[in-house]
Amino acid sequence: MNQKQSLLLFILILGMSVTLVAQQIEMPQASPASSISQKIGLSDVKIEYSRPSTKGRKIFGELVPYGEVWRTGANAATIITFSTDVKIEGKNVPEGSYALYSIPNKNEWTIILSKNTKLWGAVGYSASDDLVRFNVKAGKAKPKYETMEIGFIDMTDTGASVAIKWENASVKFRIETEVDEIVMSQIKELVIDQEPTNPGLYYQAANYYFTTNKELPIALEWINKSVESDPKYWTMHLKAKIELALGMKKEAVASANKSKEMAQEAKNPDYVGLNDRLIKSIK
Repeated sequence: MNQKQSLLLFILILGMSVTLVAQQIEMPQASPASSISQKIGLSDVKIEYSRPSTKGRKIFGELVPYGEVWRTGANAATIITFSTDVKIEGKNVPEGSYALYSIPNKNEWTIILSKNTKLWGAVGYSASDDLVRFNVKAGKAKPKYETMEIGFIDMTDTGASVAIKWENASVKFRIETEVDEIVMSQIKELVIDQEPTNPGLYYQAANYYFTTNKELPIALEWINKSVESDPKYWTMHLKAKIELALGMKKEAVASANKSKEMAQEAKNPDYVGLNDRLIKSIK
């Protein structure tokens, strides 16, 4: 076989190999990949994991042994990512991505955040890579979860819980984020230290002071500036709520009625109802 024939044979074999690789049967994954994202406070939190199913097997204590490090899912390690620094069960966690491992037991799980995110499952796991670990109580999942599920529950303005459920087991851990210090620094910069021309900034600052029960007279001052510059039915409604919180019932009724009229003109039944209920609560 000469050199030219050898080259042609090589090209033919290569082409057949590429064809064989391309001709694969696409089938459903046993543990399909999933991701879930949630805004918690001012932080974006994302969890990427694979979701195994029970398929008639006994999971905890058998397929997933008690007392051993588990990938908290299937296939590659489960990854949790934070866009800002957070606290998990009171422990400081810097922004970034971490592998989420766990050690299941019958009544308690150990949750682990590892700095090593490159492993396949828990193969090669080392406690020296742990950022934090903590224990949480194990509860019963009702009804039974055929397919493993991770989700966010118990939402507040500053935090949420991550719930892990599979088979009859259920655990959760709490994430808290820093909100007040960040928001207050923005209010100081954009509202307190200067005279903003944007009435929306006054509305936002007043709303934050109202919802967090800070200095309500200042909140009233700011919402007054907002409605004087550019009255809207939602800003008038906030004005009514602040006035009511300050005991200014007559003024609150007047503001709520004005907000209701504006909402009717804008064909917004939600705010019409909000103002009706507010007025009713005053009388």
